[in-house]
Amino acid sequence: MRIRKNNPELLEDNGEALQTIANISDALAHPLRLYLFRHIVRENKQMKQVCTKDLVEAFDYSQSTISQHMKKLTKAGLITVKNVDKYTYYYANLGVLIKYIDLTKKYSVM
Repeated sequence: MRIRKNNPELLEDNGEALQTIANISDALAHPLRLYLFRHIVRENKQMKQVCTKDLVEAFDYSQSTISQHMKKLTKAGLITVKNVDKYTYYYANLGVLIKYIDLTKKYSVM
């Protein structure tokens, strides 16, 4: 279905909120990304840092596959990246997840 850009509903003040919901939903739409995000949340909760190497070992996927999925989660704001020397560390951004949950509650169809 094609949505026209001049749709009045999209021009209302909720357009940005709906775009946020769409972006985060898209990032969480793949099962591996859900597993990766959950793994990072659990590790961060235990005060452990998670790097790409750790994810490759935990999920038995290639480094390039993990990196592509992490890029999608990062772009959605669910993951924060910190580069230290040659390592890339990932941290869950729970504030974005909470915002997503709140927005989906607010704009869900009842």
